[in-house]
Amino acid sequence: MIKSSYAVAAVIIAAMALYGCGSRSGDAHDGHDHGGANDHDHGAQSDDHGAHDHSHADMLMLTGYGDKFEVFVEMAPFAVGESSNIMALVSMTDNFKPLESGKITASLIVGSDGIRQVAERPVKAGNYVFTLKPVAAGKGSLIFDIESTDGKSQITIPVEVYSDGHSAFHGAENAAPDAANSISFTKAQSWRVDFATEEVVRGAFGEIIRTTAQIIPSQGDERMVTALADGLVSFPAGNVLAGKAVNMGEALFSIESSSLADNNMSIRYTEAEAEYNRAKAEYERKRELAKDKIVSERDLIIAETEFKNAEINYNNLRKNFSSGKQSVSSPIGGFIKEVLVRNGEYVAAGTPVMVVSQNRELLMQADLQPKYYSVLSSIFSANVKLLNSNEVYSIEELGGKLVSFGRSADVNNPLIPVVFQIRNSGLFLPGGFVELFIKTRTNNQALTIPNEALIEELGSYFVFVQITPELFEKRVVVKGSTDGLRSEIISGLSDGERVVSRGAILVKLAQSSEGLDPHAGHMH
Repeated sequence: MIKSSYAVAAVIIAAMALYGCGSRSGDAHDGHDHGGANDHDHGAQSDDHGAHDHSHADMLMLTGYGDKFEVFVEMAPFAVGESSNIMALVSMTDNFKPLESGKITASLIVGSDGIRQVAERPVKAGNYVFTLKPVAAGKGSLIFDIESTDGKSQITIPVEVYSDGHSAFHGAENAAPDAANSISFTKAQSWRVDFATEEVVRGAFGEIIRTTAQIIPSQGDERMVTALADGLVSFPAGNVLAGKAVNMGEALFSIESSSLADNNMSIRYTEAEAEYNRAKAEYERKRELAKDKIVSERDLIIAETEFKNAEINYNNLRKNFSSGKQSVSSPIGGFIKEVLVRNGEYVAAGTPVMVVSQNRELLMQADLQPKYYSVLSSIFSANVKLLNSNEVYSIEELGGKLVSFGRSADVNNPLIPVVFQIRNSGLFLPGGFVELFIKTRTNNQALTIPNEALIEELGSYFVFVQITPELFEKRVVVKGSTDGLRSEIISGLSDGERVVSRGAILVKLAQSSEGLDPHAGHMH
């Protein structure tokens, strides 16, 4: 089943490549008029205006990166006095999709001499065409000034201008990338899928503690609802079940005690009401007598205290007491997490009846072996992987933080707890488990790449290293530890190389295509 899916995907990749390259060839000659002017009056020229008919072998493929854009250039090599057609494929580096619109100025600078041309818009999404005729030989710069809705950006690519066409031809031959054991994946293909590349750089990568953690509710988000008096628990409806949403102040259950011989709620309420009325009348009587100094100040204070105590007791019972039973309400809004007693069961005052949870904050607790104690103080973050999927989230994405870690252990439980707090986004089930990659601070530097960039085959790991944005080398690497999102690369890659960070599996499938020409359909 898996093999057949791969075969279907490979056919789709091949079809995309043939369609994408074929469609581009029709646009390559549509770019001779871009509304721009050159410093030396070298306007855009079509192939019959002095440009040589170049083959694929003598075309230059150059790449430049800015803060927002990737520019992949395929062009005839520069020679003094000869027009060179330039196809610039422009992608946005945040998603590696084509630049749909925007103005680009292409400038060729050699020493103090410069020419330029402006393309007001692409001939089609991502495709910009220029024609430049150099006036001076030497090492120079091909500069692209991009103006789009995202702002302005400048990308500079080093180039060489040769003194004549013969020298340019041999210079292009020497600069051609080695296509041996490489895989073609054209821009037309990558623009249509979820694809990205990333430069390999060194960064801090400390020890990763891989473990399992349990999801538990935050204590501040839960309330235990208890019986306020002795009696029989009565639920108002049959839907008082775990998971039911409740509002703050909503009646949850009642305590009935009218049938009890002892601690009868109705009798307690009647006694409290009678005591309240008696204490009130006595206090009011003594307050009037105190005005004529018939009652002492001390007796008045005692009467007032008795009245206030009786009033508090009476109001407390009256607030939730009606028809011979006491009603108990939810102290917070949320949902019923657990019902601890059955309908009609006898409970004493203070007995837990149910748990109400807001479930806004959750805790993740991992119990670590004592061997990790020395690095616990360097923990600063973690990544979380759901056990039922391949999704991995950073603690920062979940609005979380490290809450605490244990500083001691005992004989009965030698494990050391580490607790993180996260915001509940609906992804995590309290009581369930997740895989946790605990990250520690370090001064060690390592090469790391996204886990999605790695392809595993028969126990070995491979990555696709970019030769050009349309040509990739499949290379074996040795993988070190992982934090769930990125993996350390021990060998196989060097600083500054660029790898496919998203869509590596699609490049792998393209490998099974029938040897597609990476330049098919490009302008010459």
